[in-house]
Amino acid sequence: MRAVDIIARKRDGLELTSAEIEFFVRGFTEGRIADYQASAWCMAVLLRGMTAREATDLTLTMAYSGHVLDLSSVAAVVADKHSTGGVGDKTTLVVAPLVACLGVPVGKMSGRGLSFTGGTIDKLESIPGYRATLTEAQFKRQLAGHGIVVAGQSAELAPADGQLYALRDVTATVESLPLIASSIMSKKIAAGANVIVLDVKVGSGAFLKTATEAEQLAELMIAIGRSVDRRVAAVIADMSQPLGRAVGNALEVREAIEVLQGGGPADLRDHCLTLASLILVLAGTHPTQAASRADLERALDDGRAWRKFVEWITAQGGVPSVVEQPARLPTARLVEDLPSPRDGFIEQVDAQQVGMATVLLGAGREKKGDAVDHAVGVVLHKKVGDPVAAGEPLLTVHANDSDRLAAARAALLDVFHWSETPPPRPAHLHRIIGAPDADR
Repeated sequence: MRAVDIIARKRDGLELTSAEIEFFVRGFTEGRIADYQASAWCMAVLLRGMTAREATDLTLTMAYSGHVLDLSSVAAVVADKHSTGGVGDKTTLVVAPLVACLGVPVGKMSGRGLSFTGGTIDKLESIPGYRATLTEAQFKRQLAGHGIVVAGQSAELAPADGQLYALRDVTATVESLPLIASSIMSKKIAAGANVIVLDVKVGSGAFLKTATEAEQLAELMIAIGRSVDRRVAAVIADMSQPLGRAVGNALEVREAIEVLQGGGPADLRDHCLTLASLILVLAGTHPTQAASRADLERALDDGRAWRKFVEWITAQGGVPSVVEQPARLPTARLVEDLPSPRDGFIEQVDAQQVGMATVLLGAGREKKGDAVDHAVGVVLHKKVGDPVAAGEPLLTVHANDSDRLAAARAALLDVFHWSETPPPRPAHLHRIIGAPDADR
């Protein structure tokens, strides 16, 4: 069996066998198949697609390329939540401690930023001292002791996905449905959680641009998860504009803290409550999402979720005084407002363009292995439906380099579109797939 033949078969639209998929993935993981061949294979998959059987085989091969955690000795039910990627999506920072403070352990393996979307691990690493790389023993110990752990991909857990994930980011192959599904679900399976909620984004700031694509991906991931006895459901969520107002690593941590302390943007709070309520229903602690949501709202408002967040960050090495005083998080040297050129109402905010601007600032990666600047990013002051006057700030840019600031400013000029009359505000939620209760 040769890698070049497998690439050619997929290039020609043929269905790969289980053996061919295992040979290619293991060969790449073990260094016998080069980056350039893996890049060609990813592009062939992007262009030609995969059957559900191929995607399942790819997922399981990547999941079992390293250790698959058995968390049954820690807890009978362990939950996880994963997003397909969006601009300003910092929901894990809120949902994980919110669910954990109500007694459902959360064990999560997260990734770094892909293309114009941010990564949970990049956000968490803006907190000084936070340890994202954990051994299997450390992962289990953190989960057992605190009921919450969020770690990055390591050499032990799904190493095949870790290597492909980084490669896809810089080879224009992020958007492939089977590659997205297998990447997400291999991490979920390897991390050992048996309750999984998927946050599938659709819109300009997501890799999936249509509801049909988003639903296809959700159904594929649910099928993969259920094939290995996981309880899985998916939320199809709007990403036509950024979620919340902050886009950029430390800026998003600050905003998540605002939500955990009972405030924050309404759309972000509501979306986190939706995801968390679905997790609790799947975990069996509440009969309906309405019942679980009431308890979750109380946990946000009375400080339990916030206290669990501080406990979690501290246990994973983060400096507690920094999250307790968010002004001590990394801050940018250059801060500049972008004024509105006219009066009117905001009709559209191009989420992808906002995400790309933050990459230009250094918050994301332009090539494999790039470091990120945790301090930089964008904070929106206006979103769809908001009135605006000429000269009023539309957003604030946080930068550490004047050339990057200029490039981002140019990119951000076309982000906003106006109307003379108030447009409808987009709903953050399109559909829930796989929920076991009726009130959805």
